[in-house]
Amino acid sequence: MPNVAPPKRASLLENAQTKPTGYDPGFEILGQELFVRMLRLERKRTERSQRPFVLMLLDSRRLLKAVNNGAQFDSVLYALSHSTRETDIKGWYEDGAVFGIIFTEIGSADGKFLTSALLTRVTNALCKTLSIEQINEIRLSFHVFPEDPNHHHRDGKGPTDATLYPDLDWDFDSKRGARIVKRSMDIAGSLLALVLVSPLFIVIAAIIKLTSRGPVLYRQDRVGQHGRKFTFLKFRSMYFASDHTIHKEYVKRLIGGAADGEEENGRKSEVFKLTNDPRITPLGKFLRRTSLDEIPQFLNVLSGSMSLVGPRPPVPYEFECYQMWHRQRLVAVKPGITGAWQVGGRSKTTFDEMVRMDLKYASSWTPWTDFKILLRTPRAVLSGEGAY
Repeated sequence: MPNVAPPKRASLLENAQTKPTGYDPGFEILGQELFVRMLRLERKRTERSQRPFVLMLLDSRRLLKAVNNGAQFDSVLYALSHSTRETDIKGWYEDGAVFGIIFTEIGSADGKFLTSALLTRVTNALCKTLSIEQINEIRLSFHVFPEDPNHHHRDGKGPTDATLYPDLDWDFDSKRGARIVKRSMDIAGSLLALVLVSPLFIVIAAIIKLTSRGPVLYRQDRVGQHGRKFTFLKFRSMYFASDHTIHKEYVKRLIGGAADGEEENGRKSEVFKLTNDPRITPLGKFLRRTSLDEIPQFLNVLSGSMSLVGPRPPVPYEFECYQMWHRQRLVAVKPGITGAWQVGGRSKTTFDEMVRMDLKYASSWTPWTDFKILLRTPRAVLSGEGAY
């Protein structure tokens, strides 16, 4: 089968570092910055439309060493571009090294079936320009958005596929100094808090042990950054071996927007939290209202699974009910003991309002923002407003 020859022009590899190239209709190769922006835009469109897309990446580094010929690789890109639709977005995921195609408007086909079909199409296109030995030097990967919340990726970061969020790596680099400061605040603040409350820690532990059967600390799986599960610590405020069905059903109704506030003196309360929970012990009600049950979470902060400031970590069955845009609250930052929602709304907000507050925090946080939230936290705790 004859090779597909692209029009004569400067090598796409030479242009990769400068600007998008697009000299032919339907053959536009975007530079890295613009391609990553388009990928971010497609994520946002999918969150609204519920229509998934597939990101295909072709790692060409080993191939370029093997062929040592930029013109031949141009032929590969040309063949790939003409084997895809004009509406698919083509560009450099990493300039001059990793080529990407965003397959948009793919309908509701099963992810495994779709990636298999795309792999066949791409392999056929590559066979027109490369030998089998050269094809073996290429690394292809397919990434479906939205991700399956029950699937855990090889990077150990839970169901969130970091490959679909290269823009967050840029944000990470730009905030590297701020993240060092944030982690330093976490370590220093949690150590100081544990030292100061250690007498209270002992007293609460003793009272819990004397007043109800069961362990002092309540250990629960929670979902942290990138959907990774961790063991969440609290003072036990519920009766031992309580059935969580009532809370699971409430969470489903809450996220679905069907949970109403409870009746209070004939009027509907604005509280959007399970306030009359029969699982809670009398001491547990006091601990929750004063937020003293949260003290052991400073150990989570020390271990790095949480931060002093961040979104509230959900339980797994809550995470499973999330819509696509809800999950973004757990991508950019770690969950926290306190946060924008805890000091600004707490249980008097709807679930969607809480998520929007978390997303706003995740996109604009600074160490100074964290410091101001920490300063507001004691007042929120002492007031007990919205705490149940």
